Amino acid sequence: MAETPPSAAYRFDTVSFLTDYGTADEFVGVVKAVIRDLAPHVGVIDLTHEVPPFDVRAGSLTLARCIGYVPSGVVLAVVDPAVGTDRRAVAVEVAGGAGVLIGPDNGLLAPAVAMAGGAERAVELTNPDYRLDAAGATFAGRDVFAPAAAHVCNGVDLGELGPELDPAAMIPGTVPLPRAEGDDLVTEVLWVDRFGNCQLNVGPDDLAGWDPRVRLRVGNPGDPSGPTVRTAVRAESFAGIPGGGLGLVLDSYGMLAVCLDQRSAAEELALGPGDQVVLAPLGDDPLPDPPATPVRLGPTR
Repeated sequence: MAETPPSAAYRFDTVSFLTDYGTADEFVGVVKAVIRDLAPHVGVIDLTHEVPPFDVRAGSLTLARCIGYVPSGVVLAVVDPAVGTDRRAVAVEVAGGAGVLIGPDNGLLAPAVAMAGGAERAVELTNPDYRLDAAGATFAGRDVFAPAAAHVCNGVDLGELGPELDPAAMIPGTVPLPRAEGDDLVTEVLWVDRFGNCQLNVGPDDLAGWDPRVRLRVGNPGDPSGPTVRTAVRAESFAGIPGGGLGLVLDSYGMLAVCLDQRSAAEELALGPGDQVVLAPLGDDPLPDPPATPVRLGPTR
């Protein structure tokens, strides 16, 4: 392909890139190569390529966590289990034209678009002049999304990429909300980071007026092993969780997370994304002693 000559008409110089491709195969590298070939002035920021395969909800939540920190430019997001079908490929302009989100219309982009102030313009990526020829339809990241991202960075107007869409007709995202059941607050794990901290779909305002000690009931309905009940203490940091016990810590995204200090809460409580955690104020109930592990000093025989 011909290299695009330098021009003062460049619109963006950054593509922020998120996928479920992983890095074992060549998919990420090929997409970046296409962008580089069509728009040599563009730098690509890898947000992550470790979204669980086919998990649109996890991808949408990851993108929503990132969107407030990405620079002006194109956001290219691909978690696309329906690739090759009639699902739409779209580009969405946000923030007064400061950003364009490109990806499949399957709910992946929707939470990030909302957090960026809502869609101001959206188009379907149908113009063959801004696609690559391909033998098959299963690599839209390379053949549809990467060329669109590069051409937008080069200054091509969204209207050239395909027909305009009503943003309200796009697939919405799915973000679970907590619900009150009597004194209980039924929450859900949104995300488990690599340290085993379990982000919940609640913020500090949801627990306004609660005692710093909170009862957690873990276990999805119908679990034959029954629920696990633990006490957690609100803390400002991981190291501030008292006595090696369980904590509820306000994380870097402003959500409450179930945490242990230098240990994995996800492993200890067998928690994963989508699992239910029921919170309740502990009141005046006594705080149980933290679990202890016996240690023997001296030589081992």
